[in-house]
Parts: sequence; structure tokens; C-alpha cells
Amino acid sequence: MNVKPQVETPAAAPGAARLASWLRARHRVAAITGAGVSTASGIPDYRDGDGNWKRSPPVQYGDFVHHVATRQRYWARSFAGWPLFAAAQPNAAHAALAELERAGRVACVVTQNVDRLHQRAGSRNVVDLHGRLDVVRCLGCGARTSRDVFQRRLRDANPDWDARAAVAAPDGDADLEGVDFRAFNVPACGLCGGVLKPDVVFYGEAVPRETTAAAFAATEAADGVLVVGSSLMVWSSFRLVRAAVQRGVEVVAINQGRTRADDLLTFKCAGECGVQLQAAARRVSGSAR
Repeated sequence: MNVKPQVETPAAAPGAARLASWLRARHRVAAITGAGVSTASGIPDYRDGDGNWKRSPPVQYGDFVHHVATRQRYWARSFAGWPLFAAAQPNAAHAALAELERAGRVACVVTQNVDRLHQRAGSRNVVDLHGRLDVVRCLGCGARTSRDVFQRRLRDANPDWDARAAVAAPDGDADLEGVDFRAFNVPACGLCGGVLKPDVVFYGEAVPRETTAAAFAATEAADGVLVVGSSLMVWSSFRLVRAAVQRGVEVVAINQGRTRADDLLTFKCAGECGVQLQAAARRVSGSAR
């Protein structure tokens, strides 16, 4: 595991002592994480410090399912973006959350991210709220396959496709300018001929019922909720925070900008997630005072 080193300084982590004190008083914290956790791993985020889109909103589920052109555009960009996404490594924020789990403070991570970096960093109890990008699912028969395997199928179907000018975008997407996506061939399911989709929750698509149940179970069992790197602009995560507050459970956050739940938080640490979490974890473990 290649964890990006980060150095704590008093100026960089002014809220770490307060966060560490809050963590020491708890043994079943549920961490809700968003894109801000993975930006230090080289995966861009969607929103700015005010929670607004930095770029065009992501593909909509209905458009992907019903329009061939949307699928061609999505998979062409994904074909270019997947190698960049797959090369990402866990950073200090992922490592600190895994350390806090081992220390008996964090009981579960509910993540909006689809990169599986929490698992790779060592977190054992993780709910992938929005699915995982390393798996491809058939919308017809439900068969699942590895994204690496599908990448080879895309390469074989498009031997002359040049994606060298691609720039990394959120969630394995890539910015491609001036490209005619109509020339991109998208393979169908090898078993039933159905439409293939990454096993993630697109905008306009419902989170699977069992995943929602697991996320609520994790937060309902928690004695505190820690939001890390998320603006909570999406309902699937915001409702978990709102429900926790309604039960009288304290919610704190680490985030660079505002969140949808700012008026519900006990306190918020502004700053880079890895720096703040690493500093707090060191204090919890006793290596820093």
C-alpha cells in the first residue's frame, strides 16, 4: 500500500485536538466519506467549496439506459479514464480512518466513493453507498465481471481509439475534447446481449434497498457520526446525517467548504482531510498530545 505522506503542522490541523477529544469519548463512530477523501489520491471531485458543480453534472441513469449515444460517450471517456483511476493509491485520510477502526473508535465507514480505497487502506467494515467502479454489471441478466476484463474488451473493440489526450475527471471519467463518440464500439453482455453498466449508482438511480439498510444500520448503531470530505449535497448521505441528529447523536465534519448539514453539526474542522484525520488519529493513539 502506497500511502501519500502528510505532515501535521499546528496551522494545517487546528481542529485536530478537538476532534481527537471527541473521538476518545466514543467507540462506535460511523464515518461518512465523500470525494474530498480521495482527491489527495489523484481522483478529482465534483463540487467546489460552496457545493456547486465544478463541471457538467454526471451522466443520468435514464439517459444511459435509453440512449446508445450516451453509452458510447460514457464508455469512451471511461476507457480513457480507467487506467488513471485504477492507479490511484490510498492516502493519509484512508490510512487514518483504518487506524481509528483498529483503535476501536470508528466502527464503520459509509462511503459515497466508488474507488474501494478504504478497503485497500485496511478498513474492514465499509458500506459502498454508491457501489464500486471496479465491477461491471449487465442490466439484462445481472451478470457481473471485472472492470479490468471489460477494459480489455473495450480495447479489442476499439483498436484504433486514441485516448492519450485525456485528462482525469471524477470517478474514472476523463475529459476528451473534440471527439466523435459515434465511432466508439461498446460491447454487449457476452451471456445475454444486454446493456453493460458500471456497478455504481448513477444520478437519477435509486441506491439498492439492501445498501440503504446497511448504511442506516451503521449510523443507527453509532455513538457519533463523522463526515469526512463530503458536502452532503446528495440525499443518500444527507438523510443519514439528518436521522442521526434527530436521534440526538452528535455529527462533526472535516471539509474544505460548506456542507448541506452545516446547521446540524456540533463542530466542523476546515482543511485537508488527510492532515486533519492523521493529526487526530495520532492524538487518539497517544503519539501526539
